[in-house]
Amino acid sequence: MIKSVAMIVVPNFSVFEFGTAFEVFGIDRSARGNGVPAFDFRVCTPEPGDVPMKSGLSMQVGLGLEAAADADLVIMAPFGRDEDVSEAVLEVLRAAHERGAWVMSICSGAFALARAGLLDGRRCTTHWHYSQELAAKYPAALVDENVLYVQDGRIITSAGTAAGIDACLHLIRVEFGANVAAGIARDMVVPPHRDGGQAQYIDRPVPPCGSEPMEKLLQWMLGHLEQDHPVNGLAARVHMSPRTFARRFRSETGATPAAWLNSQRVLRAQELLETTELNIDEVARESGFGHTVLLRHHFTKALDTSPQSYRRTFRGHLAPV
Repeated sequence: MIKSVAMIVVPNFSVFEFGTAFEVFGIDRSARGNGVPAFDFRVCTPEPGDVPMKSGLSMQVGLGLEAAADADLVIMAPFGRDEDVSEAVLEVLRAAHERGAWVMSICSGAFALARAGLLDGRRCTTHWHYSQELAAKYPAALVDENVLYVQDGRIITSAGTAAGIDACLHLIRVEFGANVAAGIARDMVVPPHRDGGQAQYIDRPVPPCGSEPMEKLLQWMLGHLEQDHPVNGLAARVHMSPRTFARRFRSETGATPAAWLNSQRVLRAQELLETTELNIDEVARESGFGHTVLLRHHFTKALDTSPQSYRRTFRGHLAPV
């Protein structure tokens, strides 16, 4: 269970990415309900004092690296040059991993994790500007430049800017459950969950449509997931021929009606698995699949994991068993 968080900053660190982690872990939201905990958030640096940022500003940091020695989560802030990261920082990262703490990097912070040897043989990511450089300098790291964040074991790497928020909320979701992550996200006015690029974390919100009738139809379908929706019947609801409707539906949603409906049923099943005590048969009925075998088939096809495994991953330690 994460109680303490240490964020390491070095000269030329990025203020925005620092702020993303601070927003999630550094603000006490425990009084606002939803089970959101208060974290012991520490900012530390190799040489306490005035630490310059990329922006030309600076931050007064009073804690040395010893503040990270017992942290449950150690976050490496992005930085400008490799020489900005000392061997002492690398040792702190290695030690955190060895004692079983979570280790996270945001944007170019992944270079420090790679230098520490923590990304050898692991999937990881960074900002796409730096991904080829990371792969070239550290060929043992399995760099994926097409994702927002990657969790490999207890190491999380993220791309730049807002992807840091996504990675932090993902970790909150894993440790404390979907309700806590949603509570923090709601307070920050950001999406509680964006696709990390790994199959387990796909999300499919209702897309904005170019026409009001089509958007109303999608909302109606969401309210009737348990029903069959043949193309002829859907087309009649928006006063189109079946052929025109099928073409318009694909152009507005990127999927056929059947595929879109199944994706929404999977998303509803995810929500039920995360937030309710319903058994798998009940989840199948409530999400519109009707039968457990159909739920398992479509869930595994979409997310590459079973409903039971997904529930174990995303209920969090605070959720009832």
